[in-house]
Amino acid sequence: MRLLLSNDDGIHARGLEALRLALSDIAEVTVVAPDRERSATGHGITVDYPIRVVKYHFTDALTPGWVVDGTPTDCVKLAVCNILKEPPDLIISGINRGGNLGTDVMYSGTVAAAIEGTILGLPSVAISLNSFEYQADYSYAARVARNLCLEIAKVGLAADTMLNVNIPAVPEPQIKGIKITKLGIRRYEDVFQKRKDPRGRTYYWLAGDIIDEDQDEDTDVMAIRNNFVTITPVSFDLTNYRLIEVLKDRLNNLLW
Repeated sequence: MRLLLSNDDGIHARGLEALRLALSDIAEVTVVAPDRERSATGHGITVDYPIRVVKYHFTDALTPGWVVDGTPTDCVKLAVCNILKEPPDLIISGINRGGNLGTDVMYSGTVAAAIEGTILGLPSVAISLNSFEYQADYSYAARVARNLCLEIAKVGLAADTMLNVNIPAVPEPQIKGIKITKLGIRRYEDVFQKRKDPRGRTYYWLAGDIIDEDQDEDTDVMAIRNNFVTITPVSFDLTNYRLIEVLKDRLNNLLW
């Protein structure tokens, strides 16, 4: 099995390293990742300056790697279209530092890299650890990723759907199992902090605390709160099919 790994935390991220080491003995792994942290870049691509790509050498020489001065989406697009000789069998983005739950997937560079894989017709997975601690333990999340890869190798995965996987940041004995979920809703309060720089000029720093509200028990937000690993199938088709016929009836015969 040929795997392409990427992320939005950068080539040096501990989560990416844990993922790479966990998968190197079960697959042919290639890493193409950003040169620095690119969190919350969404599905952005680079169109206004040249993208530089440099060969990256891991110390153990187990894995070929490239570092890209672009977004996570740039990394996957370049890897599939220019760097790799053959398309990968599976693209894995992560392991992200911090959860990517509910509506946060719209902002996530980690999820965007996986969705780019589906746009290119390749099965893809995004995996995140629900902790922002720099010294977080990625070992269990890496094992989940490894087992999921082995399962996908056996049963396959639809190329038009990516799996968004989130791991609770609790000791392994507290993990209650795996739940297949739908996306929930993440809301924030006090989103911007207003500050003054040393010259007295106003600036804003994006921050905000999560508003912890009850939701459907089948959502990823609720399941991870209850210490379940969440797996959510996500499609990039944002069409609201429920409204198509309604809008046809109301708008098809109008002339503006």
